[in-house]
Amino acid sequence: MTDPGRIEKVSGRPTGIENIRKDNGNDKRRISEISRIRSDFTGSNLRKAGMPVGVSTELWVLEHPQAIQKLQMEYAEAGSQIIYAPTFSANRMSLAMHDFQGDIRKLNADLVSITKEAVGERAYVAGDMTTTGKMLEPAGDTSYQELMQVYQEQAKALYNAGVDLIIAETMLSVDETVVLLDAVQSVCDLPVMCTLTVEADGTALFGGNAVEAVETLQEMGAVAVGLNCSLGPDQLESVVASMKKVAQVPVIAKPNAGMPVMDEFGMAHYNMAPEQFAASMKKLITAGAGIIGGCCGTDPSYIRLLNEMCRN
Repeated sequence: MTDPGRIEKVSGRPTGIENIRKDNGNDKRRISEISRIRSDFTGSNLRKAGMPVGVSTELWVLEHPQAIQKLQMEYAEAGSQIIYAPTFSANRMSLAMHDFQGDIRKLNADLVSITKEAVGERAYVAGDMTTTGKMLEPAGDTSYQELMQVYQEQAKALYNAGVDLIIAETMLSVDETVVLLDAVQSVCDLPVMCTLTVEADGTALFGGNAVEAVETLQEMGAVAVGLNCSLGPDQLESVVASMKKVAQVPVIAKPNAGMPVMDEFGMAHYNMAPEQFAASMKKLITAGAGIIGGCCGTDPSYIRLLNEMCRN
């Protein structure tokens, strides 16, 4: 098992996340080029554990903590060095779609506590944040201030719950990611990593592109910027290479296990085996990815192979 306190150096000075939080100098929000294994707990894994389609993942996990903790322990044992708390859509705007009227602070705190109990000291715990799915004005009807307040509330809750860092993932536009990063920085000084979902040409689904994301978000203070979800690693080599050309922070690659095929029950099945996934991820590392992991369709067996590949 990889020691979560050790950084696998690719280039530059290896720096642990715990040192970023304590650093009061000019590079408080910078980390060196590192190879780090990340994992989150996607709907595909939780549905295998019995979660119905269409429910709130966050609320279901609260009622079935053993399901997520089993996954989290398996990921830690496989070598994940950063594990996401299941707080993906634990914000007021997203949960309104499930008629949730409860305490956002307590919800996030409970989900982080579940994760810490499972992971212990074996990995860093990340507060997970994502898109609300609402487009900003003028393209949509959500104002900057409204979105800012939604993200501030969740970010403050995650900070108070004691996460080691915050990760904004599956973001659909550069503009919304800017709001999220701005919101986090307004309430705490935790390091923030950002990943967007893009097409094969690097275009973000709701606006902007992968290169613009790197240039904008690193200037704002994101400690790493990259991609997650949407596509398999075999479709992202040129996008990662283009991001690396302008990056002053590590580039993240956390793709799906290929493209999904939906069955008659609404379950997604991914077509890339762990060995294929690891081989394609090696190409992304060569292209410039410094922080790697797996998104939809991956499981602990994929992370174990990635960890072995990095060790070798």
